[in-house]
Amino acid sequence: MIARIRACRLCEARFAATATHHAPRPVVWFRPGARMPTGTPMLIVGQAPGARVHASGRPFTDPSGDRLRDWMGIDAATFYDIGRIAIVPMAFCFPGYDAKGADLPPPAICAKTWRARVTEALGPVGLTLLVGGAAQRWYLGPRPVTEAVAGWRALAPDVFPLPHPSWRNTAWLKRNPWFEAELVPALRARVKEVLT
Repeated sequence: MIARIRACRLCEARFAATATHHAPRPVVWFRPGARMPTGTPMLIVGQAPGARVHASGRPFTDPSGDRLRDWMGIDAATFYDIGRIAIVPMAFCFPGYDAKGADLPPPAICAKTWRARVTEALGPVGLTLLVGGAAQRWYLGPRPVTEAVAGWRALAPDVFPLPHPSWRNTAWLKRNPWFEAELVPALRARVKEVLT
């Protein structure tokens, strides 16, 4: 499955038509049947790789990743332990930028093609982090990000909806101090519990 995803070219024409004119480069960071007998301890569902991740081939190799790891209370070595943490975005490739330099949304065809197969391959998951609106809409249905994240207690301890850790959301974090005061400590405790 990993080889098939890495070879996927469903969006080749779409990406060639973006302002970045790039080729597909699926970033795959999960292991089917991870080494834990109970399945995959943790699944991080993001939106799609950004330009830096497209270049590096490794998810969250940017300031967003630094912020996400801080929220989780773990270091990079733990975060990138593919046997313990699966990182499966709603689209495996960088969608590109529009003519104004804004991020394009993850192409829906990616999730429609791969999501069910990957979910089945991962098996049971101890903790799922829904990072950003695209992931939250897929799993929770249409609702604003603030509403989804504010309802975290109804989903915990198995699921935590999070805002995207991008610098663009710094103002959101300032407007919603409960996130770092209440959700982040609960998330860190659950991450520690699941990984140990």
